[in-house]
Amino acid sequence: MKFFIATDHAGIAIKPDVIEMLQKMGHNVLDLGPFNDERVDYPDFAHKLCQEVLANPETQGVLICGSGIGMSLAANKHVGIRAALCHDAYTAEMARAHNDANVLCFGQRIVGLGVVESILKAWCEASFEGGRHAQRVKKIEIKS
Repeated sequence: MKFFIATDHAGIAIKPDVIEMLQKMGHNVLDLGPFNDERVDYPDFAHKLCQEVLANPETQGVLICGSGIGMSLAANKHVGIRAALCHDAYTAEMARAHNDANVLCFGQRIVGLGVVESILKAWCEASFEGGRHAQRVKKIEIKS
């Protein structure tokens, strides 16, 4: 699997660890920034990552900010993105299995590296179950 990853200044400290974890699981990771801890606006990086995920089928994204909330809100503005804010392995597994989530969001200030590793493992091992969940996922995107 190919992953795109982006953070803001409040998520950058654990980004190298997350990249390393994903690579050790056998995944390719493309870092979309930022590349230092200077203050940035999280929507800029969320939008950049979502554009890449949408333009590259069969890819997924990881967004990290302080809480994960801002990144998930910004990401979910994109039609075709199903960004899930996950705090543990169970929420990561369910996001993939039941919601066909394609962007994982979490907060550096919320979860430690051990939990992050379990989240990534659960996310990567789970797959969309389809069936009754497919019709629900189709209803997520409201066309106005």
